[in-house]
Amino acid sequence: MKAIIPAAGIGTRLRPHTHTAPKALLHVAGKPILGHILDEVRAYGIRDIVIIIGFMGDQIVEYVRKNYPAVNATFVTQEELKGLGWAIYLAREHFQKEPILIILGDTIFETDLNKVINGEYDSIGTKTVEDPRRFGIAETDGQFVTALTEKPEHPTSNLALVGIYYIKSTELFTKSLNELVEKDIKTRGEYQLTDALSLMLRKGAKITTFNVEGWFDCGKPDALLATNRYLLSLIKSTDHREGNVIIPPVFISPSAVLEHSVVGPFVSVGDNSRIIRSIVKDSIISESAEVIDSVLDSSLVGNNSSLSGHYQKVNLGDSSEIGY
Repeated sequence: MKAIIPAAGIGTRLRPHTHTAPKALLHVAGKPILGHILDEVRAYGIRDIVIIIGFMGDQIVEYVRKNYPAVNATFVTQEELKGLGWAIYLAREHFQKEPILIILGDTIFETDLNKVINGEYDSIGTKTVEDPRRFGIAETDGQFVTALTEKPEHPTSNLALVGIYYIKSTELFTKSLNELVEKDIKTRGEYQLTDALSLMLRKGAKITTFNVEGWFDCGKPDALLATNRYLLSLIKSTDHREGNVIIPPVFISPSAVLEHSVVGPFVSVGDNSRIIRSIVKDSIISESAEVIDSVLDSSLVGNNSSLSGHYQKVNLGDSSEIGY
């Protein structure tokens, strides 16, 4: 089995952070989003992974090569952002008859995929949501999917597609992707994966759904912080730094420097960062950043950035500086 990870999105909702780094490499709970996904995939014994890259994709290649040398990673470049269906279409030559697991590059999840992977049918991860208009949705007859719709204005179901797809009927899936592009079937001006799956349904495919209660779409700053809070809540270990007050749960890199500060709860502190005479809670302090004489809450501080002064909430991109 192979895993396919589309990670070519620009991430406009996460600017200014995505001006200088791809969305998949933004840090949450001690590692990039992509790192959490790769760790989850490897836990199921999957070593062959196809990553679809685009904007600043060289950073993704470097990260995977450096941190996951045991992974057999193939990189496919998506030069035009023409939809998720188009992204998977570009990677079609890298999967043949074997099953594939598609996981969107900004989606962190917590669920048991063993039943899905060992199951008889293709299956799509879903979660019940209050407002399904923001998502692709699935309609079912109680056992199998009967229809799929991308971001409907008038939803007929509240089962949102969470960005995890297990495809066992790979040949039929590939034919459907080809048909999608050859017949120029678009929704909202893009080639949608939901439309390719709908073509499979018309050709007789039986597709089930599986519940993904632990689903974290890291597409916006508040969602990134919410994901950080949840993942840190799973950490059982504690951290102690002499001369500082640490309120768990936190992740603090061993190379980070803390002096006369209060850190936590729900704070992620990256490699080689510095927190000096500050109070920081519910925040992500990225690599080589420094926070001095500040009070922070619900904040994002990018790589190589410097913040000094009394602020309550900031969203500071990479290589930026705010002072007195």
